[in-house]
Amino acid sequence: MPGMPGIPALICPAGSLPALKAAVDHGADAVYAGFRNATNARNFAGLNLDDRALETGIAYAHARDRKVLIAINTFAQPGRAAEWQRAVDAAAALGVDAVILADIALLDYARQRHPDLPLHLSVQGSATNYEAINFCRRAFGIRRVVLPRVLTLAQVEHLIQNTEVEIEVFGFGSLCVMNEGRCWLSSYATGESPNTVGACSPAKFVRWEKRPAKGEETPGEHMDARLNGILIDTFAPRESAGYPTLCKGRFAVQGDTYYALEEPTSLNVLEVLPRIIEIGVAAIKVEGRQRSPAYVAQVTRALRAALDKAANPTEYTVEAAWQTALAKVSEGRQATLGAYNRPWR
Repeated sequence: MPGMPGIPALICPAGSLPALKAAVDHGADAVYAGFRNATNARNFAGLNLDDRALETGIAYAHARDRKVLIAINTFAQPGRAAEWQRAVDAAAALGVDAVILADIALLDYARQRHPDLPLHLSVQGSATNYEAINFCRRAFGIRRVVLPRVLTLAQVEHLIQNTEVEIEVFGFGSLCVMNEGRCWLSSYATGESPNTVGACSPAKFVRWEKRPAKGEETPGEHMDARLNGILIDTFAPRESAGYPTLCKGRFAVQGDTYYALEEPTSLNVLEVLPRIIEIGVAAIKVEGRQRSPAYVAQVTRALRAALDKAANPTEYTVEAAWQTALAKVSEGRQATLGAYNRPWR
């Protein structure tokens, strides 16, 4: 059950009001959402909650003793800092349980303007060592940090041993090959940085182009995926086609065509969940505010069951039903432990 002592909080995505309710109903301890503007690193058209939906969602979560966090996790643009400051003010006025910030100037603003508002350092803040984390605690009073997905579990444990700040790690969902907060690929291709505009591979630059599959055993049409005219991937007839993000495209390199930067696969920590609990991780985050309420429900339900069972680590085993449920919503139906199980140092 949610909130068990010693068990990390389960933090789930809420890209819509139905997704928020699905997360709460299936066992999330907290949900995270964002505004419909450039302050949000998932600023896609048709995504996120308007003010009325946020009010409804916060009331729904609080009535069930769950928390709502607001991600204001892009970096303020020169001459436009007031927009990001207004987002902090709006989150505080809504009565959220914490704001997730990346911009240190905004952290400073939030601490001074709303001293009672809990502050979390976003993964976009790229804090990968305890010196950076402890600086943000001294300077801005952060209570939690979301770690980038580039550290081994041994490195995460080292951080925990050297800071009083709560540590939150990703437990399921899409990976990012970049040290979050420092991605240049989408910006290079489109001229719009996901760290500022709020969307990796913005939809207005995405094009799907069909062409006949000639002279091949499988009839049908090929699907070319392009980002601002750049060919990201080509899919064969009836091959599953993912959203074209530049880092997960297939490219020709020295005569071979393959996923040169990163394969479409999802992080899944079920296998190492007892170790994550043992080292003192405070919260486990599910990626996917751009995903459906069905995805949120399925992932939340599986991780809730796993966390509850992991409360007794000597009896913990990964159940096939959990893996099956998560595999259905994994990118490319593949899973990885990512950097958590990196063999090199």
